[in-house]
Amino acid sequence: MSITTEDPRTTGTGRTPRAELVERAAALRPLIARNADATDRDRMVPAENIDALAQAGLLSLTQPARYGGLQTDFRTLLEVGREVGRACGSTGWLTSLLNANAWFVGLFPAQAQDDVWAGNPGARVAGVITPMGTAEVVEGGYRVSGRWAPASGCAHADWAILGVKRPDADGTADAFGIVLVPMRELDVEDTWFVTGMRGTASNTLTGNDFFVPAHRFHSVPDAVEGRYATPFADEALYRAPFVPVTALVLTGPQLGLATAAVDILLDRAPQRGLTLTNYDSQAQAPTIQLAAAKAASTADSAYLHAFRAASDIDEAAGTGVFPAYDARARVRMDTGRAAVLAREAVGIVCSAQGASSFGESNPLQRIWRDIEAGSRHAVLNPDVAAEIYGKSLFGIRGTVSALV
Repeated sequence: MSITTEDPRTTGTGRTPRAELVERAAALRPLIARNADATDRDRMVPAENIDALAQAGLLSLTQPARYGGLQTDFRTLLEVGREVGRACGSTGWLTSLLNANAWFVGLFPAQAQDDVWAGNPGARVAGVITPMGTAEVVEGGYRVSGRWAPASGCAHADWAILGVKRPDADGTADAFGIVLVPMRELDVEDTWFVTGMRGTASNTLTGNDFFVPAHRFHSVPDAVEGRYATPFADEALYRAPFVPVTALVLTGPQLGLATAAVDILLDRAPQRGLTLTNYDSQAQAPTIQLAAAKAASTADSAYLHAFRAASDIDEAAGTGVFPAYDARARVRMDTGRAAVLAREAVGIVCSAQGASSFGESNPLQRIWRDIEAGSRHAVLNPDVAAEIYGKSLFGIRGTVSALV
């Protein structure tokens, strides 16, 4: 099952055609799918998956070309995340999140970007932007302490982006920020004991009273309003709106999980009878045909919401016109709806396939667990997104969350 809303030869803002990058991801699906059960069981995406993604360039989609990255666009990241997510939700999640954190680094001052990539262009970055730490001003920078979770990708990262509060700066744009920290300065606590997205190893990062130089701090309120510290204003990718990007990057793997579920139904139904009926093939049963149509259409609806959001984000970045509050509210609504619809598509397939969906040998149970967990990320909360968007339709702005 496939869907597209534009010429697949389009290159976005990168040098490598989007279709080629999606094909690279598709070529890795057999490997990633073979490792999917072990990824879930071992609570860790294996190095084999990460190495293959890196060699294919799929972990440098949002890294600046100045450091050898592909510097593509968010439609490309969405489609690559979807393709990887078809094979494994956890691996798709890390593909999207490691790329998202590379994009965050691209918003920092040039010196901070050099710190990460000048000596190691292959450096990867994990992150938790929720302000779970504190930063105290000292000469030349900050002393930072905190506990940050869930830190998706930390097992494969060289650096971390961490959210901090600055009590001394209450009421200013610097009251809430993100800091860049080498992973060697942090400890990792094994806390990720969950039902879904187990392989992301989204454990807890801890640190106490470590130093962060001033150039590795970025104001989040400034970022929310499109005021970035990067001096490279001609690089369109790093003009994209902060919160819409933060939400969109979570949807790609979930689109892939919905696709995988529908594909399983279409593949298996012709080979199975419908229990307690006279149908020797589920594919001949109207109840399964209707379920397949509803699941496929629901998944398509998820894609269309996500693709519209990606288009809005990429257009804003390309034109250099920062989107107004109402446009950003709609993107947040689109991403929340995409996650809910992808989850619903998987649920329809599981209901159509019955209790066997939840057998440990059936990949549907892993897909169901992964999307049930992933689609409930706080940034995708559909009720919060609906309240933000609904209020904006009536001209009421800024009363629900600063993250719009």
